[in-house]
Amino acid sequence: MEGAFKAVKITDRVYWVGAIDWAIRDFHGYATSRGTTYNAYLVLADKVALFDTVKAPFMGEMMARIASVVDPAKIDYIISNHSEMDHSGALPATLVAVKPDRVLASKRGVKALAAHFHRSVPVEAVGDGDTLDLGGVTATFVETPMLHWPDSMMTYLAEEKMLISQDGFGQHLASTERYADEVPAETLRYEAAKYFANILLRYAPLVTKAVARLRGMDLALEFITPDHGPIYRKDVTWIIDLWDRWAAQKPTRKAVVVFDTMWQSTALMARVIADGLREGGAADVQVIPMRSSHRSDVATELLEAGALVVGSPTINNMIFPTLGDVLVYLEGLRRQGLIGAAFGSYGWGGEAVGRLEEWLKAMKVDLVVPGLKVQYVPDAAALTQCRAFGRAIGEGLVRHVAKAG
Repeated sequence: MEGAFKAVKITDRVYWVGAIDWAIRDFHGYATSRGTTYNAYLVLADKVALFDTVKAPFMGEMMARIASVVDPAKIDYIISNHSEMDHSGALPATLVAVKPDRVLASKRGVKALAAHFHRSVPVEAVGDGDTLDLGGVTATFVETPMLHWPDSMMTYLAEEKMLISQDGFGQHLASTERYADEVPAETLRYEAAKYFANILLRYAPLVTKAVARLRGMDLALEFITPDHGPIYRKDVTWIIDLWDRWAAQKPTRKAVVVFDTMWQSTALMARVIADGLREGGAADVQVIPMRSSHRSDVATELLEAGALVVGSPTINNMIFPTLGDVLVYLEGLRRQGLIGAAFGSYGWGGEAVGRLEEWLKAMKVDLVVPGLKVQYVPDAAALTQCRAFGRAIGEGLVRHVAKAG
């Protein structure tokens, strides 16, 4: 592949040498409708250092980019900031090809890499606050455990005013644009929110601590270079501020109505409930039919919401399977600070609504009204109930947001 791919210069001494995955559409259960990138960074100081590698099938692309600026055999150090296989998959083959003097990772990263590859990987452990002199560039390691793996760490290059942030501040977005300011703002913000909602939300308290620590370090920052998506340059504080806000999980007057339906009765209820929500004071209502939607899109919409309303018909005395899928997923993400309610249609048993309420309680969603059940096809009286049901939730949402301040 030599000559096929070129490195992208970020500064006089730092180059992007990653790979673009245009085809991927699923990332461990998260729909990556715009693909992704696997970012790796090459530092050309007195010592040549490579920060992270790429997913194994993309090694050739990475090596070609490296070769466009330096002979890969001249790489002295490889630093693994994050051992997940989309960043370490090409590491064993890279070690064979490059034969670096040293390979560095966090203490947990050393263990993770050994467990991944089931053989002795010559990796040295570095600790939080340790530094590495590359000769003209100083690398300082900042451990950020569980953001989003135990081994995760970031590296600050003081002379470049650059934070190599591993998965921190990333997003899944395949693009020929390497910089965030070159991407349409709406696309950029949405993909950043989707990434946070589906990857980092579970670890929100740790995000808050990490952001506070980074701010406390008073780093001079002109670049944030994550392991996925575009690079942030010049004004980089906005993405840090967004992560801090998302981690706080402060409710807004947005409601998300998630449902599935068999014979359109629950769907009709959902639409009328949505009207009632607006009438009750919800500023934004998103209605998401699970038959044609993905669980990760629900998580994204919930990131900046205050209410979750879930509807299902009863099937085999249970909730509809698509609702089970999305609720398992949402429960694992641990979204806090939501109010909600359950609704649905049924033929005879009608157990689904009660099961939904149990699930919402397990997720610590505050149920503000009793569940609403309608037998078979909603008539005019039932639809009036649906509207009142939505209105009551909307009014509850207004109170909830006011109380949260």
